[in-house]
Amino acid sequence: MSIRKRKWTTASGEQKEAWVADYVDGQGTRRLKTFDRKKDADAFLSTAKVEVRDGTHVAEAASITVKAAGDLWLKSAEAAGLERSTLDQYRQHLTLHIVPFIGATKLSALNIPTVREFEDKLRHEDRSPAMVKKILVSLGSLLADAQERGKVARNVVRDMRGVRRKGKERQQEKRQKGKLKIGVDIPTRQEVKAIVGAMEGRWRPLLLTAVFCGLRASELRGLRWSDVDFEKRQIRVHQRADRFNEIGRPKSEAGERMIPAPPMVINTLKEWKLSYPRPLTGSLDDEDNPIREEARDTHLVFPNGLGNVESLANIINRGLIPTQLRAGVTVGTGDEVQAKYTGMHCLRHFYASWCINRTEEGGLGLPPKVVQERLGHSSIVMTMDTYGHLFPRGDDADELAAAERSLLA
Repeated sequence: MSIRKRKWTTASGEQKEAWVADYVDGQGTRRLKTFDRKKDADAFLSTAKVEVRDGTHVAEAASITVKAAGDLWLKSAEAAGLERSTLDQYRQHLTLHIVPFIGATKLSALNIPTVREFEDKLRHEDRSPAMVKKILVSLGSLLADAQERGKVARNVVRDMRGVRRKGKERQQEKRQKGKLKIGVDIPTRQEVKAIVGAMEGRWRPLLLTAVFCGLRASELRGLRWSDVDFEKRQIRVHQRADRFNEIGRPKSEAGERMIPAPPMVINTLKEWKLSYPRPLTGSLDDEDNPIREEARDTHLVFPNGLGNVESLANIINRGLIPTQLRAGVTVGTGDEVQAKYTGMHCLRHFYASWCINRTEEGGLGLPPKVVQERLGHSSIVMTMDTYGHLFPRGDDADELAAAERSLLA
């Protein structure tokens, strides 16, 4: 590896000079790279020397564009059998956001400043902060795939995120997101009591299971009778239905779990199973046919009228919202009255708060690790970031006074 100064004269007679970094890459090919300043050539050669030694160096001439890397990334995702909704999201991020701005850029030319510029362009083109964040996650995944293929030495998106986690931007992101609030994001105990009292028909067992077991909407839609253990009073979560109504495994290993179900849920599910309207295999005229119960267990617990996966829109528009209207859990007045909570996740938030609250407050008083397992979070960090402020502090005025008396007695 060496650096040499090169001088030449242009056709117009102008004198030019540059610095040339001369080295051999990991495949034994001689490479030349030109710089205007010697210190830039020195910096490049120092980095290239380490990358060649570690087997991670990719010469600029051998680098591919972001678009080409994106095509390889999508093929890898398809081969991995990812869910259709995930593949569609990746494809949209690539074709609508990444390729139009940096698709022609070579991977070797990407660095933190260029990614920051890309991020600024997305915001300037009116992409929402949430969308920008998702696009950067996809770009990071794309670069990770390219890195595994030996197409790029660094994943600059992950390098940038690593810096941000330690900086003020991480704190600003938390402040902007804010904490979940009782009565705003999480139904109050009185509201849930009213909602439970207003539940009726085919939506009652589904909504009760959501309130007292905390399943995600996708997990409720994918739940089968074989996943409900009436004797042990448990519900097993091991599959989910995506937005295309296709059944697949939970997105993380922690999503597969056993959740204890209270008596009200179990009794309601028993009643629902007895009146279960789905067609069965075997002869329907033979009441003693042993196939009947076994066949029933393979069916979904909360299907649509045809026995298929129920859509999330139906659950919300025909189940959750009308139930709130009957319960009086609303906002607005007169003709403008609307259901207060518009998504199923509000019931999951309530379940989390119920697990966390002290027993004397009507909660379960569970420790953080158990709450994480019940919710199916992939890490305790996720649980504490979302619900940490709901856990009892143990240092309120009454408890401090009691501790003081005990110490000084």
